[in-house]
Amino acid sequence: MVADSDSNIAWHRVQLKKNRAELKALETARFTMGEIATSKRNGQTQKTIAELKRKIAQSERAIADHDKRTRRPLATDLQSLSNGSWSHWDAYTQQRKTGQRSSGRG
Repeated sequence: MVADSDSNIAWHRVQLKKNRAELKALETARFTMGEIATSKRNGQTQKTIAELKRKIAQSERAIADHDKRTRRPLATDLQSLSNGSWSHWDAYTQQRKTGQRSSGRG
């Protein structure tokens, strides 16, 4: 996994991994041990599972939004390249050119 310079995205990646593991453990335990339908615990387990799924979806959305804004397209076909957002990379290129001119290397 790539290290994130944005600490908020790094936190979401860690939470996503943790919450997925916890959800898997809960669902596995629920099916291997079974639950009594009238048990109060069943309702609490369902609430916990719903909350974990909500947190997972929230982290996935935050990470996907970040990746969409910052990552370069990996495919090199014309269709993929034309659909990508290059504004971030164009700004980086312009910044480098401006920096080279001001340092006398242009």
